[in-house]
Amino acid sequence: MKIAIIGGGVSGIITSICIEKKDAEIYILERNKEPLKKLLLTGNGRCNYYNENQSLDCYHSHDKDILEQILTKENLDKVEMFYDRLGIIPKIKKGYYYPNSNQAITIKNALLEEVKQKNIHLLTNTYVESIVEKQNQFIIKTNQEEFIVDKVIVGTGSMSYPKTGSDGNGYQLLEKYHKIYKPLPALVPVISNDKKLQKLSGVRCEVSLELFEEDNFIKKEEGELQITDYGLSGICTFNLSSDISRGLEEGKKEEIKINFVPFIKTLISPYLDSFSKKHPKKTISSLLEGFLHDKVVSLLLEKSNINKDSYYQDLSNEEKMNLIHSLRHYKVEIIGTKGFDYSQTVTGGISLKEINPHTLESLKRKNLYVIGELLDMDGVCGGYNLTIAALTGILVGEAIHD
Repeated sequence: MKIAIIGGGVSGIITSICIEKKDAEIYILERNKEPLKKLLLTGNGRCNYYNENQSLDCYHSHDKDILEQILTKENLDKVEMFYDRLGIIPKIKKGYYYPNSNQAITIKNALLEEVKQKNIHLLTNTYVESIVEKQNQFIIKTNQEEFIVDKVIVGTGSMSYPKTGSDGNGYQLLEKYHKIYKPLPALVPVISNDKKLQKLSGVRCEVSLELFEEDNFIKKEEGELQITDYGLSGICTFNLSSDISRGLEEGKKEEIKINFVPFIKTLISPYLDSFSKKHPKKTISSLLEGFLHDKVVSLLLEKSNINKDSYYQDLSNEEKMNLIHSLRHYKVEIIGTKGFDYSQTVTGGISLKEINPHTLESLKRKNLYVIGELLDMDGVCGGYNLTIAALTGILVGEAIHD
């Protein structure tokens, strides 16, 4: 039996390793000069490959009921067991799994060693141009040669980080078979129209963010916010971007409310009253700089129409309420994202309704499988998208056995 795996990313490589059919002749067709290019970028080169918190809330899909059938505890345990068999010792930090070496290349080398030991044919600089059906087989046309195979597994990646080779080719190969939810950038910085905020470019601060769509609350995230000359970045922003991309695509109004003082767990008015009484000689600007970046302070005072040299105890009730509102509910309209060049993954893809959730085989064409980012499933930051890549590869590998 001949099997072609289109794409030498994490999902494709893991699929090849997990196939346990003795007579299988496996070909990995990778367009780049070497495989696993995107893997080396993950986790800033440290490779956050898994997370102990596997709540379904950490994932997105148009068909979450089907996604739930894929992300079972039994299946997720298989991901941990796979890396254990691979010889990867995890360093677990706040539930985030990294290789103990803190190097993504550790996982790359371990995966490629398995490929070598199993005598899998890894063909690089090989770009797949088309898949043509021929009776019960497939003809894979590439820029190098043609392959006639019995099974095809498509794992080309999506459209994120196109410099790594993910140019959307997989969708073109599959569009004649499957419904595709339009792929949109996810885990990506967002663009605002707040010119005053953009002047704070380079400022980083710990915040909580609330996303509102058409004035309806959608989701809350906490963490480090990075203010840029175009809008907002940072992990907490990335984790809202999947919902933002879909909302903007539907023409909906997207707003983020920034809470610059998430560490104040009580009512903020008594907190500021008490803090100002302890430091009565400090101006409002100096007072706020005790716990906020000076540029953030200037922005909030301007937003609240408060003179920076005034004193908190001298402010009117209206001024105090304006300041409190700016501190807790600074509103930013989001008008776009930075696009696929800056996105770590996509939201959207091949409809899960047309895929067997247990084997990832197409329900439209026998012996055709879809894995990884091409599927309509994506996760927040924290190892979830590599979990999708590994798990889908494992499930297909298990499905093709003696």
